[in-house]
Amino acid sequence: MNLTFASLRRRRRLLLEVFLAGNLLFLAVDIFFAHSVNSFREPLEWLPLWFSLAGGLVLFGLLGSGRGPDAPAMRWAGGVIGALSVGVGVWGTILHLESAFFRRFALDGLVYAAPFVAPLAYAGIGFLLLVNRAGLFREAADDLGWGQRVTLFAAGGFAGNFVLSLLDHEQNGFSFWTEWIPVAAAALAVSNLLLLGLRRTPAPGLVRLAVLTLLLQVGVGLLGFWLHLDAGISALGGRPLGAFARGAPPFAPLLFADLAILAGIGLLALPASAASQPVGPSAELR
Repeated sequence: MNLTFASLRRRRRLLLEVFLAGNLLFLAVDIFFAHSVNSFREPLEWLPLWFSLAGGLVLFGLLGSGRGPDAPAMRWAGGVIGALSVGVGVWGTILHLESAFFRRFALDGLVYAAPFVAPLAYAGIGFLLLVNRAGLFREAADDLGWGQRVTLFAAGGFAGNFVLSLLDHEQNGFSFWTEWIPVAAAALAVSNLLLLGLRRTPAPGLVRLAVLTLLLQVGVGLLGFWLHLDAGISALGGRPLGAFARGAPPFAPLLFADLAILAGIGLLALPASAASQPVGPSAELR
């Protein structure tokens, strides 16, 4: 078990690359269902789908050939894809806001516009690809800084989840009490990961609390996926495929699990003593 953990620690930058490439491919599926609602009425709605497929396949192709993040081909490909991904994310956010908010400049325009935070997933992926090549994350194998920076990125993602959960569920006035679960879970994740990411030397108790928090986020994501899918199937008369396109977005809650994996990759960089020490009643959170 220790050998496996040590091996994962050594390969954490490679794991981050695999994670980001997988996210690009998954976004293609999400975009397909999201933009199928209006049958891709605008030609620009195809852009993120084809970009996700191309970017994810290129990165996986290079990774499959044995190239790591520091290989010249991987550095160039990741840099270009990362820059384009940031551009797609920012542009998509502006276009989503333009659908309602920029036309009226009213708060309800944020609630009922196309989900404006969603395209920022591209910006997050792109920025992580860029900084993983620019030296910001390239510390020694046992350096705590790498893990803390990845953890802070995950905290930013959970902050976006907090906003999305509030805006999306406000559309039906939080009709079900379960709609408050992701709001509370996202707030917990942000506070916990910020503490972990900003502490100079995280205490073992804080690390253990972070692990439990991330496991909770995975559970929230899976529960939300089922609740959204079940609600969509019920509303559309038992049509599962239609629920993905026209019901409550089933993939949206999975972002909780996705960000938990990202933060978990960051935890791999923590000192072995902090990550493995048992937490007893006298463990100190400092």
